[in-house]
Amino acid sequence: MLSVSRVNQFYGESHTLWDVDLDVPEGECTCLLGRNGVGKTTLLQCIMGLVPLRSGEIRFAGTALQGLAAERRAGMGIGYVPQGRQIFPLLTVRENLEIGLAARRDGRRRVPDAIFELFPVLKEMLGRRGGDLSGGQQQQLAIGRALAVDPRLLILDEPTEGIQPNIVAEIGDIIRRLNREQGLTVLLVEQKLPFARRVADRFCILDRGRAVATGFIGALGDGLVRDYLTV
Repeated sequence: MLSVSRVNQFYGESHTLWDVDLDVPEGECTCLLGRNGVGKTTLLQCIMGLVPLRSGEIRFAGTALQGLAAERRAGMGIGYVPQGRQIFPLLTVRENLEIGLAARRDGRRRVPDAIFELFPVLKEMLGRRGGDLSGGQQQQLAIGRALAVDPRLLILDEPTEGIQPNIVAEIGDIIRRLNREQGLTVLLVEQKLPFARRVADRFCILDRGRAVATGFIGALGDGLVRDYLTV
């Protein structure tokens, strides 16, 4: 569904991504792994059109994404949960969710009930400001906002970062449900290896801006973990 081919990206004179290739098969969950600062978030931002490519190609469902604004990519069916959640703290929960509706292809302007079935706490807090929610509740809100787009591909950047363990487990359950029961394709950046092994089908390891290993998550051996994932 998503294909990244020989992508290079620079920040000023700093070469951050080096000929990166990545394939995200439809209906599967693919996890980007790697230490801090190796380019995982930058790659997601390239996919979403938030930072420019120097060279290479990114295709979604066969359509080249280069030159398309981020909102156009969302309108094609890509939901994005950025690192740090980036909800709007002064807007209510309802208003945060409604922002995602603007990118829907079907023109729907009502928050789907399915989001509240996944995150009942959001329904209870519709009138509360986003900034008043706990970190775990804000992460649920950020995921709900991305799901309001009605995505074909859901991209999540470290959704368990700074979240209490019970909410981490709940988010894992929701990702598995969306992916394995509803067939939603997922691309996930994650630091917690047990979480990645629980929810993902495939992995791609980035190191110093390069994709150094890919495969099925069950084949992720101790050698790769030692060389590229542990501090």
